[in-house]
Amino acid sequence: MSHSPSLPDRPRLELDPEMSEAERLEAIRQHYRRIVHVNDELEDRLEDAQGRRGDLKTDVDELKRENEVLKTSSLYIASVEEITEDGVVIKQHGNNQEVLTQTATRLEADLRPGDRVAINDSFAIQQVLDDETDSRAQAMEVTASPDVEYADIGGIDEQIREVREAVEDPLENPEQFEAVGVEPPSGVLLHGPPGTGKTMLAKAVANESDATFIKMAGSELVRKFIGEGSRLVRDLFELAADREPAVIFIDEIDAVASKRTDSKTSGDAEVQRTMMQLLSEMDGFDERGEIRIIAATNRFDMLDEAILRPGRFDRLIEVPEPDAEGRERILEIHTEEMNVADGVDVGAIASDLEGYSGADIASLATEAGMFAIREGRTEVIQSDFERAGEKLQDVEGTDEQVIHYQY
Repeated sequence: MSHSPSLPDRPRLELDPEMSEAERLEAIRQHYRRIVHVNDELEDRLEDAQGRRGDLKTDVDELKRENEVLKTSSLYIASVEEITEDGVVIKQHGNNQEVLTQTATRLEADLRPGDRVAINDSFAIQQVLDDETDSRAQAMEVTASPDVEYADIGGIDEQIREVREAVEDPLENPEQFEAVGVEPPSGVLLHGPPGTGKTMLAKAVANESDATFIKMAGSELVRKFIGEGSRLVRDLFELAADREPAVIFIDEIDAVASKRTDSKTSGDAEVQRTMMQLLSEMDGFDERGEIRIIAATNRFDMLDEAILRPGRFDRLIEVPEPDAEGRERILEIHTEEMNVADGVDVGAIASDLEGYSGADIASLATEAGMFAIREGRTEVIQSDFERAGEKLQDVEGTDEQVIHYQY
């Protein structure tokens, strides 16, 4: 055990009777100096002790608070479903259990259906919480612009023009639509085979537009618990309303907007509830304001008719596989940064790529560069592109065989 340092000895004055008057005076002066020194040392120690006392008091207060927290029961989060004469119907988050409970008199005036509340183990409402946007919705906001421009996308010039007319023009030149007297398109649906540039087009909109860009995948809306998917949809549109002008991009929308069936499983029912919330947000009674919607899908045939009608998606834009001219432009884009030999005929290469998507052509350029690296060259030559094409065809043939054997 450590001990506090001992106090300095108290100075004592001892005068010899045989001392002269001058010697006595000098002894008294020395005694006074010793007293002053001891007093200074005691003051320093007192100041140090007071400082340590303050630190100890802070530690004691913190321990008291922690003790109170440990003794206090945790509260659970729930939502108010209905307020009746018999009490308040709440639904606990996570298990969707509905309970009829009571609330304190001081909270009755402020309580509304849809409020988030904290409840104790007895399901009694303890406090009303502020509305909070789902953190998953906030995470979907794109804060850093993608490094994709419209010039980086080849072969779909007409589609780019239609998207810009439907998304950018209403946000940048709303007075032009007012002057003509027409409502701008409310939403754009991009559909076509995989790899044709639908997602790249959305990235270019995010980069070129000054609007807030919110990106999400349809599969992210399919949640485990009842009501979570529809709540996330609602929070997404609330976030867009707070950040407007805004663009919401929903990739793989077929995951949440497929054709409705008679299935009675809870999973299918939850997907349909989420889709109904999406439909409601897209053309509800409230004005949407400066919010534009872009969606993309590879399975246009799977989409429910309700989401395709005018007023929800006014423009259905097909993004097909590129033609010969488009393939050449895409290949030029993907070889701009490559050290391509002078004798390479990009047009001839592109003409042999019928049926290739934009993503396939990008992969072809990468493979051609890999052949040059493998042989220790710094230039990519014509034969590199030819061998890359053969390799990709072999891979596609293997995939077809695998599918054939599976079925």
